[in-house]
Amino acid sequence: MDINQFIVVGSEEWCSLPELGIPAIKARVDSGAKTSAIHASNITKFMKDGEQWVSYEIHPIQKNRKVIIHCSSKVHDTRMIKNTSGVSEKRYVIKTALHIGDQTWDIEITLANRDSMGFKMLLGREAMNGRILVNPGEGTRLKQYSREEITSFYGDLRETKKGLKIALLASNPELYSNKRIIEAGQERGHEVIFLNAEHCYMKLDAQNPEVRYRGGSILNDIDAVIPRIKPSMTFYGCALLRQFESKGIFCMNDASSIAQSRDKLFASQLLAKHGVQIPITGFAKSPSDTKDLIHMVNDAPLIIKLLESTQGKGVVLAETKKAAESVINAFKSLQTNILVQEFIKESDGKDIRCFVVDGKVVASMMRQAQKGEFRANIHQGGTASTVRITAEEKKMALKAAKVLNLQVAGVDIIRSHRGPLLLEVNSSPGLEGIEGATGKDIADSMIEAVEKRLGFSRNDP
Repeated sequence: MDINQFIVVGSEEWCSLPELGIPAIKARVDSGAKTSAIHASNITKFMKDGEQWVSYEIHPIQKNRKVIIHCSSKVHDTRMIKNTSGVSEKRYVIKTALHIGDQTWDIEITLANRDSMGFKMLLGREAMNGRILVNPGEGTRLKQYSREEITSFYGDLRETKKGLKIALLASNPELYSNKRIIEAGQERGHEVIFLNAEHCYMKLDAQNPEVRYRGGSILNDIDAVIPRIKPSMTFYGCALLRQFESKGIFCMNDASSIAQSRDKLFASQLLAKHGVQIPITGFAKSPSDTKDLIHMVNDAPLIIKLLESTQGKGVVLAETKKAAESVINAFKSLQTNILVQEFIKESDGKDIRCFVVDGKVVASMMRQAQKGEFRANIHQGGTASTVRITAEEKKMALKAAKVLNLQVAGVDIIRSHRGPLLLEVNSSPGLEGIEGATGKDIADSMIEAVEKRLGFSRNDP
């Protein structure tokens, strides 16, 4: 075989897919991947002349969601392909012409969700076999396009809309937090729609999963979902999020992260495992273990909390050992799962709420419990004020959000004689108290984080 017949490429190259109407797309050249892939959204199957076809949309330019190519292709095959996380997923395979350098040939390419990847296309070794040699030490060896040339290719295909379409998945559009997120999104030029989680339903289909809204409208043109799921809707809300995720839609807090944060026992186990300091916590099933359980958390007074408690609801202070035994055994007799936790007296009814967005603490406030209450909760008459958190407290808040894989989190910390202790992590933290106390525009920070994750820039041409 004459080596001079091969095209020598770098680690990334511009190519074109003329049959799909794509004059230029930059591909990641990866000989470690067997199959080629291209980012496709809104994939819909249909029949044409007795054969299965798919329609789909391609965003060919990196970090630019305004350019959309509407395509349709005959389905060449369907295959189980492992994604970058090692999880197998079913993908459509199409066959189309690839033009790179001065040569053109047919390749197989899968339609995949590459929204989080730097390159919208991946060129695998099957497409390169016998035609391409890779020099991984170089970037682009062949054609390099200027911004003006890309504009000349795609200028007439830019969307007229200037922003993203973001869905707020919640239950009450009148809540302060929900209204602020909608306002912040609109102020940044996006279309923000409110989706009542109870009015959404789904179609489970390996090839064409769907989420529909009351009346039958198919939710297939959404760029991102911001979930604010109330505790009573955790199971169904997480099911909806998994369905959105299966369609390649970015969710700001995914289903698994929300589910584990709502399970106080599981969350505490994960946090403790990763070295995040928490108050001494106990969990037991049998009433015969109650006395030792109480002793294990340094005796009364102690805190008893339901596993899915939130905003201070389902949290009880037992001031004596006898009261603790009565409450614990009463809960156990009802087959209700509870945690028993040591009471940090020196916190004096205060805690710190750190609001984490995309790996940053964007605001912090000190909450003071109402007189006679043991827990700081502004929902139950407590007060809030600004606070300067320590480096250790900041590190703890960021680590807790990272351990639970939450992009948005309200992390509650108390100060003790042995340093900061983490109380809990809320996956749908409220904005009213902390925005009011700090003057920070947290809703804007959340929308900005969505833009960053999707590679959206308001300065894109």
